[in-house]
Amino acid sequence: MTEIVNVGIIGTGRIGQIHARNLCSSILEARVAAVTDVVAECANQCAVECGIENVILDYREIIESPHIDAVIICSPTDTHARLIAEAAQAGKHIFCEKPIALDLAAIDQALSEVEKAGVKLQIGFNRRFDPGFKHAREMVTAGKIGTPHLLRITSRDPEPPPVDYIKSSGGLFLDMTIHDFDMSRFILGEEISEVFAVGNALVDPAIKAAGDIDTAVVTLTYGSGAFGVIDNSRQAVYGYDQRIEVFGSKGCVMVGNRHPHDSVVYTREAVTGPLPLYFFLERYNESFREEMCQFISSIQKDTEPIVTGRDGRIPVVMALAAQRSLQTHMPVRIDHG
Repeated sequence: MTEIVNVGIIGTGRIGQIHARNLCSSILEARVAAVTDVVAECANQCAVECGIENVILDYREIIESPHIDAVIICSPTDTHARLIAEAAQAGKHIFCEKPIALDLAAIDQALSEVEKAGVKLQIGFNRRFDPGFKHAREMVTAGKIGTPHLLRITSRDPEPPPVDYIKSSGGLFLDMTIHDFDMSRFILGEEISEVFAVGNALVDPAIKAAGDIDTAVVTLTYGSGAFGVIDNSRQAVYGYDQRIEVFGSKGCVMVGNRHPHDSVVYTREAVTGPLPLYFFLERYNESFREEMCQFISSIQKDTEPIVTGRDGRIPVVMALAAQRSLQTHMPVRIDHG
């Protein structure tokens, strides 16, 4: 096992700050040696809050530093593939937020550099590390529900992101549903052979004007013949709605929403309880910490990361197929070649 893993964080926005706090406060096997961001004030604030000594203005100093073992890429999507390639060429292990890129050519080029360098790459599909979803997979894998027949994933945000963000995000399927595409593979442990998608902008006309949708239903067909259904909305007024159900020949397993507490009040007038947690940072705080623990562990123990580059590529293939299905009003076969 290696010594303490020295990491550099590229991008200290919302998710970069989450990783920085977890690494500095909860993961004793790692040390954040430096952070960088195109907005220097953001990087300085993160460093002060987390007790990080070095703020670097040029990200290349982090990638090229002989004192840094791994990089955490939390910059905008259009920089991911290039930064992965540069970090791999410098011999750094890599954690990168999803998606790797919005097109397969850029993804394949980045993954080729990772393979040539022999470094580790983990993609930030944090929901795999959620205790409830992880347990559902374990129940399916152990055969507790028999042969899976139906998978249902509900994934609804409490409110849409700014339209300026939507314009550069790649669209609903590549930005939001991509997590659900990954979960559809993870929970059942098999690949999807066909995708059919419908969608519309029912929440905000500005999203439609930006060329995107905010409400969608995606039907999945697995190689085994099982089916999956994903429903998405950019606005669930009651909070962050994240649920999964797997139905099989011997039963089903369900994972519900997380709440601030479990108390329910019964009166003559009503039965009331708390709304779901409102934001993804609250809902998935534990999974963000665990995914980073596992990344650091894979470096120390020289094991394959739990979410590989291939795992990062396939959901993009599925998202692009969903986009094509939405445009053509036809099912689209998935090519896993």
